[in-house]
Amino acid sequence: MASSDEPEVRERKVKEEDKEEKDKDKGGFIEKVTEFIHDIGEKIEEAIGFGKPTADVSAIHIPTINLKKAEIVVDVLVKNPNPIPIPLIDINYLIESDERKLVSGLIPDAGTIHAHGSETVKIPMTLIYDDIKSTYADIKPGSIIPYKIKVDLIVDVPIFGRLTLPLEKKGEIPIPYKPDIDLEKIKFDKFSFEETTAILHLKLENKNDFDLGLNLLEYEVWLSEVSIGSAELTKSTKLDKNGISRMEIPITFRPKDFGSALWDMIRGRGTGYTMKGNIHVDTPYMGR
Repeated sequence: MASSDEPEVRERKVKEEDKEEKDKDKGGFIEKVTEFIHDIGEKIEEAIGFGKPTADVSAIHIPTINLKKAEIVVDVLVKNPNPIPIPLIDINYLIESDERKLVSGLIPDAGTIHAHGSETVKIPMTLIYDDIKSTYADIKPGSIIPYKIKVDLIVDVPIFGRLTLPLEKKGEIPIPYKPDIDLEKIKFDKFSFEETTAILHLKLENKNDFDLGLNLLEYEVWLSEVSIGSAELTKSTKLDKNGISRMEIPITFRPKDFGSALWDMIRGRGTGYTMKGNIHVDTPYMGR
């Protein structure tokens, strides 16, 4: 039986070798066809001048920061080397911090990039602080958090079809905390029934991890339930991070117009005084 089994083994080996040769030939043929198609594609691109567009983040601006939100605008420079305009179909964007999503969105039909030209595409995004703080309890007001912006530009180019141009940019953004303002005392400089001049002594505490620039202070002073005067302070002042600043603000009023509340205070009878108004500040991140 051993002698009769030998030819069968040889025949099986020959068949396997033939199959391997055919597979090699088949693989080589497919590879050659792929290379041929690629070469033809390159020749067509060269002949009619088509190429892949490019995109880059040229700038990031933060035009608005307040206690509720931050508005971010990403400038993306898109270059089109093709002889015809190409449509910018969609823009997908995502802002994350430490790999946690803060906000995402889609901008459809974002415009057209001119032939042989470049366009700066502005992508507006908004961070709502209440949403962030309710989702991530460890993000505290007054802190600075890192962020990463991811953008996918989807364009439609002849020859190539639909392409996705991915972009990323990193930075930092603050979560502002409003400064505390305390009216420590009122010092009277000049007193008369017709006109009294006083100095308001204010304490301003900046609890943020970044400096603030005080641009405008609108204020109104009340004695008990009576408004005695208001004014604006427009002198710019720096409020150091996690620090306390003091300011002196003048105020002028007519005592004869305010009845018993003013006289009780002057005589030391404990009439309370308060200050109401608005404060306008900038952060180092504004306008970036």
